Amino acid sequence: MALPAGATARPTLLDRAREIAPLLEARAEQAERERTLPAESVAALAKAGILRACLPPALGGEGAEFGACIDAWEEISRADGSAGWTAMANATAAGAAAHFLPAGAARAIFGEDPAATVGGQFAPRGTGLREGDGWRVTGSFSFGSGTAHSGYVAAGFLPLEDGKPIMEPSGLPRMLAALMPRDQIAFTDNWHVMGLRGTGSYDYEVRGVHVPEEFAFRLFEKQPRHESAVFRMGMMPITASGHAAWALGVGRRALDEVRGMAHQKTRMGHATPLAGRMTFQCGYAAAEAKLRAARLYVQDAFGAALETSRRGDEVAIGERAAMRLATCHATDVAREVADFAHDAAGTVAIRDGSPLHRAFLDLHTGSLHAFINERVAIDCAEVMLGLRTEVPGL
Repeated sequence: MALPAGATARPTLLDRAREIAPLLEARAEQAERERTLPAESVAALAKAGILRACLPPALGGEGAEFGACIDAWEEISRADGSAGWTAMANATAAGAAAHFLPAGAARAIFGEDPAATVGGQFAPRGTGLREGDGWRVTGSFSFGSGTAHSGYVAAGFLPLEDGKPIMEPSGLPRMLAALMPRDQIAFTDNWHVMGLRGTGSYDYEVRGVHVPEEFAFRLFEKQPRHESAVFRMGMMPITASGHAAWALGVGRRALDEVRGMAHQKTRMGHATPLAGRMTFQCGYAAAEAKLRAARLYVQDAFGAALETSRRGDEVAIGERAAMRLATCHATDVAREVADFAHDAAGTVAIRDGSPLHRAFLDLHTGSLHAFINERVAIDCAEVMLGLRTEVPGL
């Protein structure tokens, strides 16, 4: 459709990510010192539309799909791993809340503020007792990435009746995700870690907070209230795409850093720079090939599932397993690439402030996340081997 006279097309999500990447990189050390993103970084993400990328247009978002989101999150993560992690965590959480909560609750959370977002943990670490038109929720949660600047915080919980979980026909307990105002949360200032230091992934407690019915949704819900081929798959695939993009971006930064120093860096005991050593050349070629192949696997797996959903068909368990396995693989490869780059660079890479050192630490931290651990790979393998026909968490 032609634009009105005098109008110009808005830059793509990737273009906007590239535009703010220098600022995010310049604030990376400050983020690590403060253990959460500085206000300038959050404002840049908001202005670029990154925080609302997954929101439907009706709520001021872009309804962005996998390809656009992955490209943008990857670019931001290349600039700074903490900014990339926070961006994808906020955007995916906000997208889920916007698509699965009733309209009134979603409008209350997001309003007109482009910086309004959601952070926190959706895993059911709490319990909820029925009270009036909602639930009285209590629980302890960890790794609340991006919660320092989130107006609302997520808290997954098991609703109880007569002191027991409510069981679904599938045999699993009912699991709900609640959204509650940040000022009702008790945070623990304990984010002192080796990597992803700037994500503000604090622990927090919910102490008997009343959550109205309309501010909670089923964790594995797949019927969005706004048209979306992405969220018809539930919230797990978009979350997986964020983890994949983050790993690919940080892995790319690590490899680019060692490539940038390869013609000048000469290790003690060697007569030639890294670029002239065949052992480095072989390692670099393998790392480059693995990272590019992992990226293509991510694009293929998420692209195939999206096409299925766009047709109106249900995304089968095999396609869901492929998306998650591609995410696990991308993370493993990115960590391996960072290990190669860090080892090849030598003592240059151990200095505080080194982007390569930061990428190395970030990948060795982010790769420990439960969303991409060994159990998930086993789930995927069991699906692909025909041993299981359903895994709700994929």
